[in-house]
Amino acid sequence: MSSNFLLCIMFSKVYSGAVFGLNAYRIEVEVDISPGNLATYLTVGLPDASVKESESRVKSAIINSGFRFPFNKRVTVNLAPADIKKEGSAFDLPIAAAILNTLGHLNKDKLKNHLLLGELALDGRIKSVKGSLPIAIMAKALGAKGIILPLDNASEAAVVSGINIYPIESLPQAIEFLSGNIQIEPAVINTKQNSQQNPNYPIDFADVKGQQHVKRALEVACAGGHNLIMIGPPGSGKSMLAKRLMTILPKMSFEESLETTKIHSIMGLVKPGNGLATARPFRSPHHTISDAGLIGGGHIPTPGEVSLTHNGILFLDELPEFKRHVLEVMRQPLEDGHVTISRAISSLTYPASFMLVAAMNPCPCGYKTDPKRECGCTSMQIKKYVSRISGPLFDRIDIHVEVPTLKYQELRSNYGGEKSEQIRKRVSKAREIQQQRFSKENIYCNAKITTNQLKKYCKIDCQSEKIMELAINKLGLSARAYDRILKVSRTIADLAGEENIKQEHVSESIQYRTLDRENWY
Repeated sequence: MSSNFLLCIMFSKVYSGAVFGLNAYRIEVEVDISPGNLATYLTVGLPDASVKESESRVKSAIINSGFRFPFNKRVTVNLAPADIKKEGSAFDLPIAAAILNTLGHLNKDKLKNHLLLGELALDGRIKSVKGSLPIAIMAKALGAKGIILPLDNASEAAVVSGINIYPIESLPQAIEFLSGNIQIEPAVINTKQNSQQNPNYPIDFADVKGQQHVKRALEVACAGGHNLIMIGPPGSGKSMLAKRLMTILPKMSFEESLETTKIHSIMGLVKPGNGLATARPFRSPHHTISDAGLIGGGHIPTPGEVSLTHNGILFLDELPEFKRHVLEVMRQPLEDGHVTISRAISSLTYPASFMLVAAMNPCPCGYKTDPKRECGCTSMQIKKYVSRISGPLFDRIDIHVEVPTLKYQELRSNYGGEKSEQIRKRVSKAREIQQQRFSKENIYCNAKITTNQLKKYCKIDCQSEKIMELAINKLGLSARAYDRILKVSRTIADLAGEENIKQEHVSESIQYRTLDRENWY
């Protein structure tokens, strides 16, 4: 082979990143440009359709930005490691930079020590991409000096300290920076100040008229992290109450904010300009959702609703209308706090620690407990309606509370009760007590107490035992309700600032087992 032919072969390599599961890994973007009788553009390294389509975006962006594209050449783009599927449009910018490096003189040190991410518009603008936060975490761990990425992703990635985040808006700007012709100030965000901000909620518990006993049940649920179901006729305010649960939950810690933001970053749900998530997630999927939509899935598994709600609330309205097999897939994350999705090529685990809040009508027509409207449902129809929800799922719901229809006097009243801020203070104080109590355990709230830990943390006196016996034997509560009552009693005691569980705490807890009563139908 002649030396002239060897000189015609041009090669360049830049670094990028991709997300697999909850973590990121480095991608080597290699470009080889060589002479040939037929001009070709080939992308290898297990690219999906969106990566293959980068050819058109990269060509147009390079030309429309005033640079020369190597027509009449064989262009080969390799994304390594080659044994992992690549997806998404984040490789547009590194591919374009690698091509232009073979034709010009970009700064080799900057190419070597920086990662590039970004989707290219046809006119050379840089669009936002998914997963910039986990990629920034990975880049810092590998010792990279910085990341060059879209302006809209800068605040999200700047959450990671110790690595420079360079926001760019166009391909020419990126090339000028990589050539050393211009300087770009790294994006900076105060993560401590960001995580300490109070979420600004436009809604408040004081907006809800009446329903004081329901509000109390919701306060208990939030204080102990308990799953809850509300049963009431249409229009009684179940959805309105559920949406206001976010306003009384404790603020997220920095670790919780980081975990939540990582998951939302993977799905591209972080709004431009936002850093760490400060408000706990609240998700309310429609009852037509599939099991893959709820739990996660796909050829390359992605998080579902249960993971997007991590550290927040998953609200399932009209619970019996959900397909039974869809509800059954929630049993593992409710028990373990994570979900594992297995495929032939991989098995991924996503965090899924959330509060389940559900709502349902008391019967098919909805008016069984409504004093103003007559219910035409038979006991068999009601039993069949409720039985759409399996016993094992009900077994994971600690609190059942009835939501009655409001009276006219309550509707016209100007007093809605306590504000969310007042309730949140009590909830946060109860959570602090639990964190101290479980500091040496692998749990963080009363709802996570295991059967073996009940005797240690949920001791009750003889009088309370008699109340429990009466509830189970006389009121017809099921045996599975026993553990749930003890856990909720522990939370009620924490809200009262009591070290020991007392009779009144057990009595109140028993009231929150509506669906366990044999005569409920």
